[in-house]
Amino acid sequence: MKKLRIGMVGAGNIAKTHLAAYQNVEGAEIVAICDINAEKLAATAAKFGIAKTYASETEMLANEELDAVDVCVWNCNHAVCSIEALNAGKHVLCEKPMATNAEEARQMLDAAKKNGKLLMIGFVVRFCDESRITMDFINNGYLGDIYYSKATYLRRHGAPGGWFCDKSRSAGGPVIDLGVHVIDITRYMMGKPKALSVYASTSSLLKNRPYLKTDVGWKPDDASKDDIYDVEDFAVALIKYEGNKTTLLETSYSLNGQSAVNKELFGTKGGIKLHQRTNTAPTEMTISTVVNDYLADITPDIENYIDSKEQFTAEMEHFVDCCLNGTPCNASAEDGLEIMKILDAIYESARTGHEVVIE
Repeated sequence: MKKLRIGMVGAGNIAKTHLAAYQNVEGAEIVAICDINAEKLAATAAKFGIAKTYASETEMLANEELDAVDVCVWNCNHAVCSIEALNAGKHVLCEKPMATNAEEARQMLDAAKKNGKLLMIGFVVRFCDESRITMDFINNGYLGDIYYSKATYLRRHGAPGGWFCDKSRSAGGPVIDLGVHVIDITRYMMGKPKALSVYASTSSLLKNRPYLKTDVGWKPDDASKDDIYDVEDFAVALIKYEGNKTTLLETSYSLNGQSAVNKELFGTKGGIKLHQRTNTAPTEMTISTVVNDYLADITPDIENYIDSKEQFTAEMEHFVDCCLNGTPCNASAEDGLEIMKILDAIYESARTGHEVVIE
């Protein structure tokens, strides 16, 4: 079987998640890995048995015969690393968010088109079981015309620290880190309508609360209580799409309320709610509809889904399949650009206090 020869750019937390998933993909071969942090690079290479290590992507691309590159670095470097790999004639999987702004995303898309290579964006939630089950109901007409959605990703005390809360590297807080997931998946389930305008508000009143005696649920390897924190800790936004469709976003790193990850869709025939009490809890699915002219709630059995697959494994399988077999990509750079336009508009609306029209 032909294998896709992949070079990893980055050796941190998300890179290790990708590498663990690739181990379950028969068509993937991790040839080399690079990172600017020598200690982290050595540890990750040893953990996953990667023989070739490099201090930079440029060096790796110059010395290895690669088919594809997987970009798992700080957000501020997504564009430069992806464009370099595309210009070297490699397919690219770039972790979300696609870039730090829409202009960088456009440059990445242009590079992919110019070089005739795939640029896939890491919208991993599209590949999880509950999303695939939801799309099965949507595609079979159970929700009808979906006109409203709620995109909720709230952490009560979950500022990761490290580079995530340093705006110079992350480009933002929960909007660009967490909100991007729920904005993308609700838009995807609504049929990927074009965004027309955004009205948003952000705040940074609680920040990372280092004085709390309760620890955060997750943080990167190099996080500490003394890390820079100059990003928002909460955001709310109303996103208006073509076709009179609307999404309400709520997202936070710090909030005096309960943590939750919810995706809710409301259509002319039914609505669906995907609810997680935390981002690691099992998903609960409820469909609200009408049966025999009675209001009815349906709870599908998703625990015993016969096509169940770990989401990152499903994502990596799809990337490999697209590269090797030309399968149409389910998380395209075009989608990534549209999401970046929305993220830009959220931050601009919050800055100005006015609605932002998306060109």
